[in-house]
Amino acid sequence: MKIIVILGIDPGTATTGFSILRQERDGFVVLDFGIISTDKNSSAGERLKKLYCEVGKLLKKFQPNILAVEKLYFFKNLKTALPVSEARGVVLLATAQKKVKVIELTPLEVKMGICGYGRADKKQVQKMVQQILGLEKIPKPDDAADALAIAICGALKIKSCG
Repeated sequence: MKIIVILGIDPGTATTGFSILRQERDGFVVLDFGIISTDKNSSAGERLKKLYCEVGKLLKKFQPNILAVEKLYFFKNLKTALPVSEARGVVLLATAQKKVKVIELTPLEVKMGICGYGRADKKQVQKMVQQILGLEKIPKPDDAADALAIAICGALKIKSCG
């Protein structure tokens, strides 16, 4: 069985959630998770540069085979949608340079994959992530928990596709 390491990303300019999972025969091993934060007083370019560098460090350290990233498919607020799209672009560029396979998932797909219900709330998703990964407590902060959910669903999508 080929070792699969998944980088899960919940993109954002201020805060990007990340997770690194290794898929094993009987489940997942959590290698790392957390957030990449940028200084709100920095320029947009500087914030994206920091995100690019931090994702690069994760790619170098863990050498994932797969990037599972949240896809922005609709937005309520254009002011937040554009920076999230920029952050996604930086993440996609960094992983493309390392030839990492990309799986894009909508929030609905993630909620369906984790909870079996597309309108599950954050607490339901976090509780299921905790159970699936056998964590002692609910993962925090929210962006990191979302990145774990995205990585799990990315791995499940790969598995279902053969």
